Amino acid sequence: MFLGLSAFPLTPMDEQGLDERAFIRLVEHLAEASVDSIGALGSTGSYAYLNPEERARVARLAVESAAGRVPVIIGIGALRTRDVLIHADNAQQAGASGVLLAPMSYQSLTDEEVFDLYETVGRSLSVPLCVYDNPGTTHFAFSDALHGRIAQLPSVRSIKIPPVAGDLDTTRARVERLRALIPAEVTIGISGDPLAATGLNAGCDAWYSVLGGLFPKTALAITRAAQAGDTNAAQAKSQALEPLWALYRDYGGSLRVIATMAEITGRVSHPCLPLPLKTLQGSARERVAKVIEQLGLK
Repeated sequence: MFLGLSAFPLTPMDEQGLDERAFIRLVEHLAEASVDSIGALGSTGSYAYLNPEERARVARLAVESAAGRVPVIIGIGALRTRDVLIHADNAQQAGASGVLLAPMSYQSLTDEEVFDLYETVGRSLSVPLCVYDNPGTTHFAFSDALHGRIAQLPSVRSIKIPPVAGDLDTTRARVERLRALIPAEVTIGISGDPLAATGLNAGCDAWYSVLGGLFPKTALAITRAAQAGDTNAAQAKSQALEPLWALYRDYGGSLRVIATMAEITGRVSHPCLPLPLKTLQGSARERVAKVIEQLGLK
């Protein structure tokens, strides 16, 4: 399950609640595209902005909308271990095939606290867990040693690492260092869309993808090329998306850009993000629309 393209859809919403119909359409589109898994309630899914009832509802909708065709991974991160356990139970009751856990914090966490989180949650799981290493949102940096220790826990089956700055050789060295510390059955997945092709070419087993959550065919083309060993094609397909990667860099990451694209293409209504987050407007929105047309994204 933690292999290939894992597509992370938005959770469209406004201040009145979830846009369930739009979310269902997004998930059905991913299932029809035959992505390898669907990651609901990741950072792209705005999990941190939802209450437990909303998150439980999204989990159920995601599983039902995939209709068994594609495994669904549900994000269960929260500030308190108590709440993580509630989200884990709700995800399992919804029929999730796996869960994704980031060490969220308001106070900075220690390595021992993070290990205890994964150990405690793992004991409550009947489905496999992916460790969500996302220092950009959690402000916690995993060491390789901590990854190696957590990966020994029986519930852990994948590690979602942040993008690796540098060329193919640098990325390959990072992946190989981590792989030497973890069990053979634990996969390594790359996040950070602009460097995903490099990560896949360097030996990552999966791409946990924001792009794939809205434009799965585009992300699948990169993933399948890398899986086939055609590193040049995978890199070329990624480089062709440079106008999109430039939007990510210029507008503070992928979420606002992808949400704006979802609105422009009619996949969701405006607004689709939880306040105070907002999609791009004015000249920035016009630029996004031009990139959609330029790249033929659909």
